[in-house]
Amino acid sequence: MPGLIETDGPKKILFVCARNKIRSLTAERMFAGVQSYQVRSRGVANDARVRLTAGDLGWADLIFVMEKKHKDRLAEKFREKLAEKKIVCLFIEDVYEPMEAALIAELRRTLAPYLLLPPESGCGGA
Repeated sequence: MPGLIETDGPKKILFVCARNKIRSLTAERMFAGVQSYQVRSRGVANDARVRLTAGDLGWADLIFVMEKKHKDRLAEKFREKLAEKKIVCLFIEDVYEPMEAALIAELRRTLAPYLLLPPESGCGGA
């Protein structure tokens, strides 16, 4: 598949949304314990649960943002850290609850072209 990350070693995946309370946190929890990935989630808002830093961007092999405005915010604040980074916008709106089945289904659908997904029974281990 185009864009699929090979699993020759743990790949560092970063999920970003606004407040790191629902979408990116749910994505991180979906992939918790998956051997082929190291996963973090962060937020770009001032009141984020865990706020994104330049170090997070340096750490990541691949960055997923939930909305275009998150990608724009990264480019605005961390342009120099993004030169060699692949950023994928998933276009997932902020209309879900944490670990909501519909959100997990949407994450699985939008991430499938890029990542090997954990078994559905492995989702929501938190």
